[in-house]
Amino acid sequence: MSAIATSSRPSAPATDRRTRPALRFVGHYLEMVAVMLLGMAVLGGAALGLLALAGVTPDELADNAPAVVLAGMGTSMVAPMVWWMRRRGHSAAANREMAGAMIVPTLVTLALLAAGGATDVDSLLGIQHVAMFPAMFGAMLLRRDEYTDRPRRDG
Repeated sequence: MSAIATSSRPSAPATDRRTRPALRFVGHYLEMVAVMLLGMAVLGGAALGLLALAGVTPDELADNAPAVVLAGMGTSMVAPMVWWMRRRGHSAAANREMAGAMIVPTLVTLALLAAGGATDVDSLLGIQHVAMFPAMFGAMLLRRDEYTDRPRRDG
């Protein structure tokens, strides 16, 4: 009688092997959205605090320098995202693509403002934010494997 070697670990069902990467992808997307929103709150809040110390209200800034508001908002979301992706060990290419996916909506809103196509800062901020979500998702789809693998904890 010959013994058949068996693994001590049972194999995962086929559906489990397919859903784990999808769940990692969705989880990673939600994590990145959370980092983006947290960065916006922390860095945006700090900027508003500095403006308050200088005696400038958010409404005054929006009325007198709407491009600064849009660019500042974009920066407050991109900077923490780049930091977080580097910390998680993502490739430089993936980091550039994600930054681009977040910068392009900011540039579009700045172009709309400059062209007079839209002048209401709140509407432009809405466009900027809403456009970032599918752009980020698209950037992730470009490197699906990078976003479905387990997170790297090497740096």
